[in-house]
Parts: sequence; structure tokens; C-alpha cells
Amino acid sequence: MILDVVFLSRLQFALTIMFHYLFPPLTIGMSIVLVYLETMYFFTREQVYETAARFWTQLFAVSFAVGVATGIVMEFQFGTNWAIYSRFVGDVFGSALAAEGIFAFFLESGFLSVLVFGWDKVSAGFHLFATIMVAIGSVFSAVWILIANSWQQTPAGHRIVQMMRDGKPWFVDGKPIMRAEVVDFWAMVFNPSMIDRLVHTLIAAFLMGAFFVMSISAFYLLKKRHEEFARRSFTGALLLATIFSLAQLVSGHSNARMVSREQPAKLAAFEAHYVSGPADLYLFGLPTPDGNKVNFGVKIPGALSFLIHGNRSESVIGLDRIHPQDRPSILICFSSYHLMVGIGMFFIFLTCLALYFRIRGSLFEKRWLLWIFVGSVVLAVAGNQLGWVSAEAGRQPWTVYPSLVKDASGQPVLDKDGFLVAKADEGLRTKDAVSEVVHSGQVVRSILMFGAIYALLGIFWIYVLNHKIEKGPPPFSSPPDSARNPLLATGPTPRKRLSEGDES
Repeated sequence: MILDVVFLSRLQFALTIMFHYLFPPLTIGMSIVLVYLETMYFFTREQVYETAARFWTQLFAVSFAVGVATGIVMEFQFGTNWAIYSRFVGDVFGSALAAEGIFAFFLESGFLSVLVFGWDKVSAGFHLFATIMVAIGSVFSAVWILIANSWQQTPAGHRIVQMMRDGKPWFVDGKPIMRAEVVDFWAMVFNPSMIDRLVHTLIAAFLMGAFFVMSISAFYLLKKRHEEFARRSFTGALLLATIFSLAQLVSGHSNARMVSREQPAKLAAFEAHYVSGPADLYLFGLPTPDGNKVNFGVKIPGALSFLIHGNRSESVIGLDRIHPQDRPSILICFSSYHLMVGIGMFFIFLTCLALYFRIRGSLFEKRWLLWIFVGSVVLAVAGNQLGWVSAEAGRQPWTVYPSLVKDASGQPVLDKDGFLVAKADEGLRTKDAVSEVVHSGQVVRSILMFGAIYALLGIFWIYVLNHKIEKGPPPFSSPPDSARNPLLATGPTPRKRLSEGDES
């Protein structure tokens, strides 16, 4: 098992992608905070907002650069470790990833240069426009990546055809080589899970960016450094975090209902729902990997049925309807899913409590609460990682999840043994997706090599962030009242350097 090439390839992909996935949610979330700060500066001309935007832009740029570097490995792995998978999904992924590069990455990286280097060269209005374009580019990048990933979860808009080679059907060891071919681009884009998964992922990214800002701002407030800057940054991020924490609850509910329709095996694993029928909702517990019970479990009877169907007595498909060879890991799915949900509920409580104290004007006196916010960025990172783990582990043992066969009323069809019938020829199992020529020794060496490279990148990222955080934002002075109204400005006057003590 340990030296199995499938296990090692999955391990390498998980390690590299989980490290890379530290950065896209962070930069997407920070871009929204930057838009807020730049907008506040544009309409108030209070220099503290420009100071805050400059400081957070530095941290954004470093994280963006490391994220780009770590993301390159993913595309190489598709060709080296997962060649069969790449052949199968190439037509779908080619269009989605090309669109991501053309419509998202170029937009984001192009205006990033204005965002980072244009402070003293363009007007406040154009700099705000550049910031918005960077934010839109980062969001659109997530859109196209999520389209490709969601297609793997709920394929649509395609047909399965045999590949041709030299004008003839392609066979390897007597087996036909098949691929998914796009026949309806927009059906592929708006596959059944795309909207729910995109909204849920983006909200999680916004939360991560907001908690990152609040963590550093709370640290400054506790150390009594850069206090006005920290208060403004914390307040803006707290407002966004409160909104998105509540929105994530709504999004999560919609996402779970979608999963119950499209991937009932995943939902059953999330809730350790072994026997079809009215389903309980576990608050926590420890499921037995191969058994049919949850140790130390605390549950709300019928709550899952109510959330999915609006009726506590309504039946929910359990693992007994899933063929044993098609069941995901219950322990991994249940644990990662419930930890993610627990973090989300904690964020709702924490942000609402902090917002209550902020409205009363006593938040920044609550040192115990500020210390919680300093550490909560770790939970924001964990929540994003756990969401990815639960979504991808719940898809196993498939890399491309087959659609269920449904009757005229839309209900899943069962075979003679009582198992759900899937269109298996339209899916691709993980064990069948690895490259034919890669052996375990090569994967082990590449894991060690990438592990060393990523460790150096991680050390570099933490060192630079720590250096910039220790240095803190530059000092600022309040502008005169006449400069607070941008409508009074005439022409695109570039902003001067803060270090020169001039106003914008």
C-alpha cells in the first residue's frame, strides 16, 4: 500500500495542492479587503485608508507570487503522474484552463503591476480601478478552476468517445482509449454542482482574507503599535467576515442539498449515514472505518432529513445503497466535513460577538477576544483545507464521478442487489487514471524533491511576511478637510509618496 504508485501519486498531489491552496484563497480574500480600503480612501481621502491599502498590498503581492510558483507543479503532475486522466479530461480541461489563463490570470497579473507599483504614478481613481480589476481577475481565476473541478464531480455537456491515433481507433493492450469530448460548452460550464461549489469556495476565500487581516491587526492592537491603522483595518475586515460567515451557512445548506441529489454516497459518508431512511445529523463523533456506527456520537434525530427534504421522516440514501467498491472513506469524509462545519459555526459566533462589542465601542478593550482573533487565522486556513479534503475524498474512488441513472421522475434507479446504478462508462476510477510508465520509486523521489522546494518557499514566505509585519505600515498624517471630497479634485493627480509627508 505505502509503495503503491496510485497511493503515492495521490499523496504527492494532495501535498502539493494543499500547500498551493494556502495562497489562492488568501489572495482572493485579501483582494476584497483591498477594494474596501481603496474605496474608503477614494471617498473619504483619509490617509489612514491609503496607508492600510499600501501595507496589505505588500503582503498580497508576496502571497500572490508564491502562489503562482507553487501552482505550476499541479499542471506538470497531470502529464507525469496522471497521463490517462489527462487524456480522458483533456478536451474539458483544455477549454476551462485556457479560459482561466486568458480571461483571469492575464487580467489579474496585468493590473497587479499597477496595484503594486502605481501608487505614485496614477490617480486614486485609476488605482482603485486597478484594485477592482485584480479582485475580479482573482475571482474569475477561481471560477474557471472550479468549473473544471466541478465537472469532475458532476460531469455534463460531454460525450465519451474512443480516441484516434493515425486515423485509427486507439487501443492499448487490447483496451480502447476513451476520452470525454465537449458537445455543449455551456452545459459543461454550468454543470449541476458548479454554482453551489463556486459560491461556497469563494465565501471561504473571503473569510480567509478577512481573518488574515484581523489577525495581524489584532496583534498590532495588543502590542499598541499602529493602532489607528489597525482599528480601521480590523473594522473593515470584521464587517466582511461577519457577512461572509453568515452567508457561508446559507451556502453550505444549499451545497449539501445539491450533494444529496448528485452525489448521495458523499453525503452519506459526511454524516456516517449507513442505512437508508430518516437521517440524523451528527454534531460530532468518531465513525468506525468499516463498521456501521459512530462512537461517542451526539446527534439530532431526523435533522438531516429535515435539512435536505424539509421533513424529519423523509428517507435519505445511505451507504447501504452504495456498492462497497464505490464507497469513499467514511472516517476521512466524516472527520474533515464536521471539523469544517464546526469552524464555520465558530466563526459565526466569533464575528457576531466581536461586531456587537465594536458597535458598543468596547471591542478593542477586550484583549482576550483580540488574542482569539490573532490565532483564528489558523482556523480559517484549516477550514479551507478541510473543505477541499472533504470534497475530494468524498469523490473517491473516482477521479471523474459517474452520473447516476435516474427514472422519469428523477429518482435514482437501483439494480437487482439494491445498489444505485451509475453510468460507470462515463466515469474514471482513480486506480485507472495513473500513468502507465511511472513507477513508485520515481514518485517517491519527486515527493522528496518537491517537499524540499516547498519547504524553502514556505520559509521564504513566512520570513518575508514576518519582516513586513514587524516593520509595519509607514506613518501617516490626516489630510485637510478640503481633500476629503474626491469630487473637488481636478484631473488625475498622482499620489505622492507617504515617506515624503505629502498628501494625496
